[in-house]
Amino acid sequence: MAPLKRSSSIKTASIKSPLKYALLLALGSAHADDQILQRVLVDGSRTNQLGVADAASAGSVTQEELAARTVYRPGEMLEAVPGLVVSQHSGEGKANQFYLRGFNLDHGTDLRTTVDGMPVNQRSHAHGQGWTDLNFLIPELAVRLDYKKGPYSAEEGDFASAGTASVVYANRLLQGVASVSAGQNGYGRALVADSLETQRGSLLYAIEALHNDGPFTNPDEYRKLNAVLRYSEGYANNGFNVSLMAYKADWNSTDQIPLRAVQDGQIGRNDAIDNTDGGKSHRYSLSGAWRRTNDDSASKVNAYIIANQLDLWSNFTYFMDDPVHGDQFAQPDKRVTSGVNASHSWHQHTDTGNTETTIGVQLQNDNIFNGLYSTQARRTLSVTRQDHIVESSAGLYVENNTRWSEALRTVAGARLDSYRFDVRSDLAANSGKANDHLVSPSVSVIYGPWQSAEVYANFGSGFHSNDARGSTITIDPKTGLAADKVQPLVRSRGIEFGARTAWLPGLQTSLSVYRLDFDSELTYAGDAGTTEAGPPSRRYGVEFSNYYKPLKWLSVDLDLAYARARSRGDLEEGSYIPGAIEGTGQLAVTVDDGGPYSGSLKLRYFGPRPLIEDNSVRSSSSMTLNGRLGWKIRKDLRLELEAFNITNRRDSAIDYYYASQLKGEAEPVSDIHFHPIESRSLRATLIKNF
Repeated sequence: MAPLKRSSSIKTASIKSPLKYALLLALGSAHADDQILQRVLVDGSRTNQLGVADAASAGSVTQEELAARTVYRPGEMLEAVPGLVVSQHSGEGKANQFYLRGFNLDHGTDLRTTVDGMPVNQRSHAHGQGWTDLNFLIPELAVRLDYKKGPYSAEEGDFASAGTASVVYANRLLQGVASVSAGQNGYGRALVADSLETQRGSLLYAIEALHNDGPFTNPDEYRKLNAVLRYSEGYANNGFNVSLMAYKADWNSTDQIPLRAVQDGQIGRNDAIDNTDGGKSHRYSLSGAWRRTNDDSASKVNAYIIANQLDLWSNFTYFMDDPVHGDQFAQPDKRVTSGVNASHSWHQHTDTGNTETTIGVQLQNDNIFNGLYSTQARRTLSVTRQDHIVESSAGLYVENNTRWSEALRTVAGARLDSYRFDVRSDLAANSGKANDHLVSPSVSVIYGPWQSAEVYANFGSGFHSNDARGSTITIDPKTGLAADKVQPLVRSRGIEFGARTAWLPGLQTSLSVYRLDFDSELTYAGDAGTTEAGPPSRRYGVEFSNYYKPLKWLSVDLDLAYARARSRGDLEEGSYIPGAIEGTGQLAVTVDDGGPYSGSLKLRYFGPRPLIEDNSVRSSSSMTLNGRLGWKIRKDLRLELEAFNITNRRDSAIDYYYASQLKGEAEPVSDIHFHPIESRSLRATLIKNF
């Protein structure tokens, strides 16, 4: 193992365990994937956050834990975040549905997601604000997942109020990997990835190809090609990397279907009403990161340019608006996103403690072309609207982290965000410019006089941006009626109290209670497939998370969460928030003694939810059991068998309640519309290391 060649701000003499040293170095790094870090971190699972995290609900999941998870789709890797549920209501190529802390986050709003510092959430998107498409993720390259919940970090800005998830890719792989997978429902995947050492650095490459039909009568025919090429020099805290990523996919969609059509036998659970729904997308990016660290300061810069394109065809109301041609609509979105994040930190050490002050700037620009068309079988019938949007933002933040004594430390910060919207619509009345800005303060107090426990108090405010088109609209282009403008930036306010303990050897437990208020709630509009600004909201919740490793070969994860979400104000229709998650649970057991065999089981519970504001219609609960068996044939070759929905439950992945009209119906009918979870399926993967 090569020695570290450059200095670090962490004094290794004061670190009593290599795991803690690796963790501290990793958390202070944009790319914690040096060979020394990977060799140390592979011995741990969910990392111990005592003395590191600023909230009971923040954490880091290591490479080993991520690799042990059984995931049906790449986005489900984020379910390593306690309390987070990742679902899907359409074809595999579409952005996932996310649920966390009493939110139906639609396709990502209020869950800020990044990959190597690049934002995944897309602003002013054709289908939904904060669109988060993670299908370009390659799980084998992920070395760490960092997460936070609540608006308590000055570093996090737009979409971060419910939480953040940051995926870190490797700079280099300890060994190459080639794998091939096959499974039921037309599933097939092939991957090859490796690192080539050069005279000065390392060149990492990965190529992935995947096909999946799913259990649907009209197969998804999901096909994707994915590639990563990265050159890096140096180490996690002192070095740089430059990366190219490319992703391309196309698919069919079996969107949510009306319950009445299944109950009366018109269609089966895996059938579709409109067999021509689907989409295609691509994502190409160029990014780079640079970091320098010494005993007294640390600097980091990352920059990116991302080209995204999506063509999406959906039909949620069938024949309600157009009895002849049907209600299918297209939502094309083409954009180039560019940005720079830079920060500098100063460290000061005293006899009683230490302090670190960080100043950072975050710049982002989106050049967007999107639209809404009426279509039939993906053929355009009419144009509802077309827009060219330029959305620019600048965020400036300062944060101070001070350890006053062995027992007490504080984190205090503030950020200023300024947004500029320029909308050029095909309807002149909806064109215009808008500006907005917000100041978001935050403070956290951490007290830990005990060797194995800490308590936390967190206070802060954050925000999410609304769709730029809503800030300039005056006429609804679909109805021709007058429309009200929305506030461009919507404030959130959060309070959280929590505790973390490792009182029992091998056990890590965290408990948090929180309240989160929003000045305006984003809600799903089923007839248009979009989100719209709604009334203010308040959420209370509690989360209980445990990771227990009683034996070297056995680990157990147990995560429980409950939330109460309500709209604020005197609302005639009711105060419940449709789709707001209430209760979730996850139990995972992993057995691995280092020998030839290993196994894991994961049980996920997704509780019932209100589907209408007066709570008169509710969804059913959903429960899935997934598992995996591993056989190490020899040191460099292993076979894995994965099973999904082992009990073959007939639950829903998602439920909505709205009006739709089937062919032959005289008038619209309000009904539950659902997307089924995938039926039981098996996959086998052969993995070769070299």
